[in-house]
Amino acid sequence: MPEMLQHDFMVRALLAGVMVAVICPAIGLFLVLRRLSLIGDTISHISLAGVAGGMLLGVYPPLMALGFSIVAVLGLERLRRRFQNYAEISIAVFLSGGVALAVILLSMKKSASSDILSYLFGSIVAVNDRDLTILAVVSMAVLLMVGLFYHRFFYITLNEEKARLSGLPVNALNLLIMVLTALVVAASMRIVGILLVSSMLVLPVAASLQVANSFRKALWLALLYALAEVSVGLTASYYLDLAPGGTIVLLAVVLLVATIAFRAAADRFLRRRSREEATLRGLANH
Repeated sequence: MPEMLQHDFMVRALLAGVMVAVICPAIGLFLVLRRLSLIGDTISHISLAGVAGGMLLGVYPPLMALGFSIVAVLGLERLRRRFQNYAEISIAVFLSGGVALAVILLSMKKSASSDILSYLFGSIVAVNDRDLTILAVVSMAVLLMVGLFYHRFFYITLNEEKARLSGLPVNALNLLIMVLTALVVAASMRIVGILLVSSMLVLPVAASLQVANSFRKALWLALLYALAEVSVGLTASYYLDLAPGGTIVLLAVVLLVATIAFRAAADRFLRRRSREEATLRGLANH
């Protein structure tokens, strides 16, 4: 048995990491394809205000963060519908408001600096049985909802207006996606960190879209990317004594860049091969 698996905290961290690696791309793909990548960042900053509020009131911070996030996404989705042609305005409003509220609440709780850092950047040691249980429940709920509404989510992702004309409850489906995103962010913050969890919604998906030629393949590839990033990142963070969230996300960036480079090289090779085949056919005809 590897040394790190002899420690209970590492086993918990790896279990949590695997669940994060599954649920983040599962909801992130719908966000990225709808150009809503910044939603994750917005909810993360609102979650920070929730964590600060939980510490201030003596309430379990992830639950308070979840409550803040769900209330915020209800308002966010309503404002996004109001500014349909300028959807980024609603994101900017809630992002700014979340940061401002977090700063105020943190200033009122001056003795929580070490605790807040574990939420900001993630901590292997900080993951306890309660965190693991909540993450497991959230993961099952998110995967169940994505499985049940997969085709509806896919339809509104491709063309929201056509989905609306076909009779689908687009507003309700949009709200459900937002609530699921809030669940994912709140449940993942302990392992990846509030400031970096949105990266796990976006980076594995961005890498998979470079090589996948269908929606379903993009989803499965994103899951594989995320699982590799989390497992290797947590292992490196243990042996090299690095922050787990930063290590995982940096690895995700490296894999994205490597995938882009591979795709570019493959495209050049195929174009060159196509030109050579065309030249050979031309010579054969003569």
